Amino acid sequence: MKRRTFVKTASVSSLACALPPVFPNLSLSDYSIEELMGKANIELYGEGINLRKEACDSFLEMKKAAFTDGFDIKMVSSFRDFYRQEGIWERKYLRFTEDDGMDSLDAIDKIIEYSTIPGTSRHHWGTDIDIIDGYPKVTGDVLVPEKFESGGPFEGFKLWMDENSEKFGFYLVYTNEPKRRGFKYEPWHYSYAPLSIPMLTAYRKLNILKMLQKEEFLGSEHFTTGFVRSYIQDNILDINPKLL
Repeated sequence: MKRRTFVKTASVSSLACALPPVFPNLSLSDYSIEELMGKANIELYGEGINLRKEACDSFLEMKKAAFTDGFDIKMVSSFRDFYRQEGIWERKYLRFTEDDGMDSLDAIDKIIEYSTIPGTSRHHWGTDIDIIDGYPKVTGDVLVPEKFESGGPFEGFKLWMDENSEKFGFYLVYTNEPKRRGFKYEPWHYSYAPLSIPMLTAYRKLNILKMLQKEEFLGSEHFTTGFVRSYIQDNILDINPKLL
């Protein structure tokens, strides 16, 4: 991945996801800033599912349909709050900088190949899922693209999801579109569109740089205006266009 430019090139106010600034007296939406950043306590449903109710209900319907066709949808990850994402981020940052000897900027670029900056994850919303088929016997990391491709243990499951997931409102987020930037292809990551689309709309109105400047997790001191602008466009917004 080409190193991003960590040079301040614009003002903080220009980073409200390329939308007009949000004024203090205006309501963002039905979702609070804390909720969108994964810092609020939200009501989650389903044992081992942990999604907002509407998303959970639809997930169970999809799971039932998949089971009928010979697949056992297994939840690998769903809701993750800010603090869990912060732990993931800092573990990777330390591994890349201390164990692998990478400089801070290269480490950050490496992290955001697959992992989001705390406060910017779609998993904060209770709408997104990482899933596999529970039937095949698999060793090692299950969330690697090769296992969903031809000859992989989840090949059949991925084909089933391609054919059926959107019937239940779940859409692949990070597609294998060659021109797409940002996070790498994730054939396991789906989003419940009826809820995540309005949540992304609300999220786009936030001033992401201002939010992140208030945080003190490892590496955050390197988040310049230029970096955050690039991250917004490439990692937050360059997704499956059906989810925008």
